[in-house]
Amino acid sequence: MRVAIATLGCKVNQYDSAVMSNRFSDRGWQRVAFSEPADAYVVNSCTVTARADSDARRLCRKARRTSPDARVIMTGCYAQVSAPDVAALEEVDYVVGLGRLDDLLDAVNGELEERIAVSDLRKATEVTTLGLESFPGRDRAFVKVQEGCNLFCTFCVIPIARGRSRSVSPRLIIEEIERLAARGYHEVVLTGVHLGGWGADLEPAETFAFLLEAIAERKLPLRVRISSLDPPELSERLLDVIAEPGFCRHLHVPLQACDNSVLERMRRRYTLEQADKWLERLATRVPGVTIGTDLITGFPSESRQQFESGLGYLENSPVNYLHVFPYSRRDSTSASSRWKEVEASEVHRRATEVRELDSRLRDTWLSAHVSAAPPKRLSMLVESERDKTTGLLRGYSDEYLPLLLDGKDSAKGRLVAVNIDSRQGERLRVVAT
Repeated sequence: MRVAIATLGCKVNQYDSAVMSNRFSDRGWQRVAFSEPADAYVVNSCTVTARADSDARRLCRKARRTSPDARVIMTGCYAQVSAPDVAALEEVDYVVGLGRLDDLLDAVNGELEERIAVSDLRKATEVTTLGLESFPGRDRAFVKVQEGCNLFCTFCVIPIARGRSRSVSPRLIIEEIERLAARGYHEVVLTGVHLGGWGADLEPAETFAFLLEAIAERKLPLRVRISSLDPPELSERLLDVIAEPGFCRHLHVPLQACDNSVLERMRRRYTLEQADKWLERLATRVPGVTIGTDLITGFPSESRQQFESGLGYLENSPVNYLHVFPYSRRDSTSASSRWKEVEASEVHRRATEVRELDSRLRDTWLSAHVSAAPPKRLSMLVESERDKTTGLLRGYSDEYLPLLLDGKDSAKGRLVAVNIDSRQGERLRVVAT
């Protein structure tokens, strides 16, 4: 059987799709590109924004056009939250919620008895989609250590989709990392819906820093990247661990807003002053660290002055790059009804301004590394695909610097020691040492 998977959204979804792909292979099914004819198509959806919902529907229509007789299955967060709406789409044959991998396999095989198979994840106590053996098509592997979220930020539908926070046991996490290292992966990315919530539900309760210490003790032959942590989770103990060799000097710290009243309405757990203190401490304690953040533009009732004040802060903060998300109303969240929405044109105008700031921050970040004397030595994970524009090898340093290297294909998938030579567009040109 020929099966195609399209994945939308976060790293957790990408991990779940990789587990699906592994299970398909176990059954002898062939994984094909989504653009090719297939017997079944799986759309692993996201529902963070209205656009994500639209993208998932578009992919289902594309699958039906490509192979009219194929089975089309929607899974992921959109399927979980809006199962009746998804089932009403004529191009969708099955709707399978999160954490129902066996049902998904039956749907792909055309053996699922009901069209909709969705559980109430508010009652879930375990992480069920686990057991990655390989990560098809990826040079670095994601490792899901946690699922769900207890924070209920007022703009976010994901706790409704994925349920309460549940942690994977340290033993299972380390075993999975060891399997991936044995298969030749040189980098793993620890990921979760709320990564910093790891361990709170275990008996006895533990912290994410404890998990990192346990991984560090194994001294595995790969580097470990942390996907995302909220500002309050940057504890002294955690910074001590990630400053050690083996952990990537790169951390994504989503602020979401840079005004205290907006942060309060979002139900974030910090003030801007507190977040700034934690970011400065991160930059000091982990020399050379790259810091990224998320920013939502046009959150309901955010004034122009509040927005501009936030831009001023970011311009002079330790942050090196930005991800921008224009506010998208989600009906099941409290923000959708409590405050007056910002005009759509203004929301997107602000998003454009944040992207312009992001471009300036990235330019400063890359230029600073080029001008460093003596030339900075980096560890580059060489990717399997060459840069399409230059034909050079491409990859990333542990600081997440985008790099280009003139080298042979034999370097693909390896960690290579390099020195920075020059700037080449949005990447740094490096030479092997």
